[in-house]
Amino acid sequence: MDSIVFCCISTGEYHFPNRKAAEIALNTVLAYLDKGSGLKRIVFNVFKDIDWEIYKSGFTA
Repeated sequence: MDSIVFCCISTGEYHFPNRKAAEIALNTVLAYLDKGSGLKRIVFNVFKDIDWEIYKSGFTA
């Protein structure tokens, strides 16, 4: 496997905080990459403009 896609789970109907979801997703991916996963492409699939802005801003988790 050389690519993976994540979506913003529970940030819609279940109202999980968008920024916290992004932090968890990014930290998890970074930890996985540190283990030498070999992934070449990671996609964060977002549905809301707020999520797009959070990921686009390039904040570091």
